[in-house]
Amino acid sequence: MECAGKGRGTRCMGSARRRCGRCGAVAYCSVSHQMSHWNEHKEECERLEQQMKRVDVLNDFPFTFSQEAIATSQVCEKPGSRCSFLSKRGIHQLGMWMHECCCFDSEEATSSLASFDSLRSKDGGWNLLGDLCPCHGPISPISECLSSWFDYYEWRCIPLHSPVALLLHWPLTIYHAAHIACAWSSTVETRKLCIHYLGPEKELLQLAAFGELLALFPGVQVHIEFIGPAIPQQRDGEKIILCSYARCLDADCICNFSSENLSQIAITSKSTSVTLQLRSGLYHERYRDLAEDLFPHLIIAPNAGIAAYPSWLPTIELIKEMNVPAIFSDYCEEACHLAACCIKSVTGRSLSLPIQLNPFRQPMMVEDSALLLPCYSNCFLFGI
Repeated sequence: MECAGKGRGTRCMGSARRRCGRCGAVAYCSVSHQMSHWNEHKEECERLEQQMKRVDVLNDFPFTFSQEAIATSQVCEKPGSRCSFLSKRGIHQLGMWMHECCCFDSEEATSSLASFDSLRSKDGGWNLLGDLCPCHGPISPISECLSSWFDYYEWRCIPLHSPVALLLHWPLTIYHAAHIACAWSSTVETRKLCIHYLGPEKELLQLAAFGELLALFPGVQVHIEFIGPAIPQQRDGEKIILCSYARCLDADCICNFSSENLSQIAITSKSTSVTLQLRSGLYHERYRDLAEDLFPHLIIAPNAGIAAYPSWLPTIELIKEMNVPAIFSDYCEEACHLAACCIKSVTGRSLSLPIQLNPFRQPMMVEDSALLLPCYSNCFLFGI
């Protein structure tokens, strides 16, 4: 990781291995850089110290690979460890997994997004055996609200050594956000759920995983507007109808026979449907283009980074005017704290949903974090 005092007038003396003795969340290359950074760091040091005390809770997952996934954060000690994790499971640079490591750079992602159709391509499946992934409808409907990865894996009859949670954190976060925002209750009578999904990036190359919404929202017509600058202009307005789950490697599995699969979905989920619509641009610029019948029950912004991007300010103002529940996520608690400060400066209000740990965060640490805090995709949630 970078020295927290980088750019303080003198060049860094080497790698940042000298941690702050109090919070342990930031590191420095030298004593001089640590001293020069103190006036800025002292404002956050106690807060970061408290966040570091919750490390064990953040790292608590039921998976058999949990310790291996946590260790991937030590990039300086284990270069390319995320690649190693995927390679051991035979999924490195395959299908939707190719976007889960540093081998796939931003230019490749932009090019792929412009042309790649993960729903029709041979690369759009799980690349796992059928007993390791949710490639078809559930054996039984959801009897109660899922509250953990263990609950989900048990319901879907998936063994805890399966890595599918690395991709399923996208649809499971939607599911969880809909419940904590009480948006789910509004669908009881209409059986419709419209979501505005802000700032999608990597998940746009993993759309097949969103087929799991067929199981998570049985009997509901789910419509999601993906809106963000990462969507290429040539794909603006594109509509994608998900009528099946991502496929497995078993040639004789029902997921690899489209007509049978569609029939199975019709039986297990009744009138369930999932439609995704792509919109290029910033939300506050594109909102007026949306049809009135697409007014959202819920707004979701994954890994938002509100404090890092000034473009969020007019979007926050718009959401305040709309008076629609909005759930945001970020990689660590500190990012959420900074976002809450920005939101209060714009709206004059505190968060309606306090910062809380997402039980369906991605169970693998984010590499190259700016802090030594544990960082996971969709780690913490908060709402306005």
